[in-house]
Amino acid sequence: MGKIGYLGPKATFTHQAVQSVFPNEDYIPYKTIPACIDAVAKGDVSYGVVPLENTLEGSVNLTLNYLIHETRMPIVGEIVLPIRQHLMVHPQNEGINERLEAVYSHPHAIAQCHKFLYQHLSHADIHETSSTAWAAQYVQAHPERKIAAIANELAAAEYGLTIAKGDIHDYSHNHTRFVVLHKELDAFVPFSKEDGEKTTLLVQLPADDQSGSLHQVLSAFAWRRLNLSKIESRPMKTGLGNYFFIIDIEQKLDDVLIPGAISELEALGCTVSILGTYAYQVME
Repeated sequence: MGKIGYLGPKATFTHQAVQSVFPNEDYIPYKTIPACIDAVAKGDVSYGVVPLENTLEGSVNLTLNYLIHETRMPIVGEIVLPIRQHLMVHPQNEGINERLEAVYSHPHAIAQCHKFLYQHLSHADIHETSSTAWAAQYVQAHPERKIAAIANELAAAEYGLTIAKGDIHDYSHNHTRFVVLHKELDAFVPFSKEDGEKTTLLVQLPADDQSGSLHQVLSAFAWRRLNLSKIESRPMKTGLGNYFFIIDIEQKLDDVLIPGAISELEALGCTVSILGTYAYQVME
């Protein structure tokens, strides 16, 4: 498969998503989402995996903005990963939950575990870090301190930490969508099973936007019975009130229905781009 780039560091949820679909490959972590996307564009890696959306936090704006405004890399697959957060400590500090002085983690992980932290660790200082994996690494490097990290089981294994309390997240249905990027729109992604298919479009309304334009756009899909799983407006960065729309259709690009819808939108004066047509897998 070649090298697989992902938003690092090691043992993040993105790393976990990569391992679930691309086992035993050469993984290259990148510090930022743009760096990972650019690595795909330059051919430094064959595939790139970056987060796109979280159940609780919503869309990852940096991913969307960079894919749309900077480096347009096709989406060739999607990995949906359950987000399970655990409280972990250095093995030397096992059993000191009530005496923990501080907890470290990424801001999203801290927010996802608010109830647990409030009810059980309100006495501890909360410190935000650049990633859950960085927090785990920090705890591993400071066994003399009564501190803990919130991270996933991969981080616990990677940095030799003990899970003091598992599944401390507030919502059990929390998932993150990760997109797989490749230079070629039809690149193969080795899913063990396919749970569904999507086509993602970027739609810009006519410059002389009139009342009912969005309704006409949606009607092009509705009468063809094309199910939309998501529609999101994004600023065009050309001025206040100027937006385009990202639309997910629950099927792969076919020869008739989706091309017909695109032709109808273009006839209305819209500009339409295909960001990807791909399968997705929901991990257990």
